[in-house]
Amino acid sequence: MKISLLALAAAATVAAGVLGTGRALASTHQASTKTVRIVMHDPGCHWFMEHGKYRKTDTVKANRVRLVDRDEGALLVASRYGMKHIPVGESLIVAAGTT
Repeated sequence: MKISLLALAAAATVAAGVLGTGRALASTHQASTKTVRIVMHDPGCHWFMEHGKYRKTDTVKANRVRLVDRDEGALLVASRYGMKHIPVGESLIVAAGTT
């Protein structure tokens, strides 16, 4: 009887360790950030650079998006929290649903 209780306790400890480690690894994983490059293109408008091609519109499905300003001037990003300024050559990370 003592041996089976000891084996059961050891098995429970190993199982708790495995489940706890799996949860810890899952909780430390961060969502990937997609990058959107905003560039200047003729006829003098802001365009999105995607896979080496210029696009007038862009749709991104991600939790976080990094907006990179490769334009000739600073950009203003309007959101429900106000205006955010992106200087030339800099970037801004926005979360889903904030812009």
